Amino acid sequence: MGVPVDWREKNCHLQILGAAEKGRYGVIAAIAYNLEQILGLVRAAEQARSPLILQFFPWAIAFSDGLLIRTAAEAAKRAKVPVSVHLDHAQDEDMIKLAADTLPFDSIMIDMSHYEKEENLAKTAKWVAYCHERGIATEAEPGRIEGGEDGVMDTAGLEASKTTPEEVEQFIATGVDALAPAFGNVHGEYGPQGPQLDYERFDSIFKQVNGRVRCVLHGTNGFPTDIMQRCIKAGLTKINVNRLVLDDYYTHLRADSSRKLPHTTLIEQGMDCVIRQTKEWMDICGSSGKAP
Repeated sequence: MGVPVDWREKNCHLQILGAAEKGRYGVIAAIAYNLEQILGLVRAAEQARSPLILQFFPWAIAFSDGLLIRTAAEAAKRAKVPVSVHLDHAQDEDMIKLAADTLPFDSIMIDMSHYEKEENLAKTAKWVAYCHERGIATEAEPGRIEGGEDGVMDTAGLEASKTTPEEVEQFIATGVDALAPAFGNVHGEYGPQGPQLDYERFDSIFKQVNGRVRCVLHGTNGFPTDIMQRCIKAGLTKINVNRLVLDDYYTHLRADSSRKLPHTTLIEQGMDCVIRQTKEWMDICGSSGKAP
């Protein structure tokens, strides 16, 4: 398809993650659901001088016929800092094909974790190759992270399993560019005890990977500062967030005082909430000031 042999060197997503691993900081990869969230996230990145990853669930493609993705790509193109556009948890093969063929993604997560191991690996390898032929970076999930979240296929009833050394090698063999290991992290909400992470398991995974792929953190809802920073120090570079940067936005929309605001003011103040909260987490993750 005419993709340059050195496409990885020019892929914005891979350049962002490579610089983060070298600099030992984490890059916020934030789910966006609407225009003000896209604008708020990008403006936060510009103000903080931080790289950013704009993430979308497949829902955003289906809901907007791809318009939200094209809007995000345009915002990324205009941004004064590096911004990539990523499709998170792409579990439907027709959706992966549509996204890779017609939409301006820098990266796609090939999530076949709802299949048994052998089929998971085969399908992952197939779609990793398909994306690479189009200059798109890829991500996959070895093991199975427990839980679910908005926009992701319901996998209730599937047993969670922590990533093993064998799975690390099997998924690296698919050609994938980034791995999201399961080490006690949970999609969605944690129980009363909070996150119970197996740091020793991740340390072992990071040493085993040895720079061949980047490592991605899923399941950060409710993470306190110390846990987030410990994960980044261990080598996780792409930090998936949802509620961590959107909670203030939704609190603002639902506040009694917001009901009397003009609609334009409601939108602008909501975007300001996204900017403030995102900048706080960029500081925590160490990416502020790291944009070239």
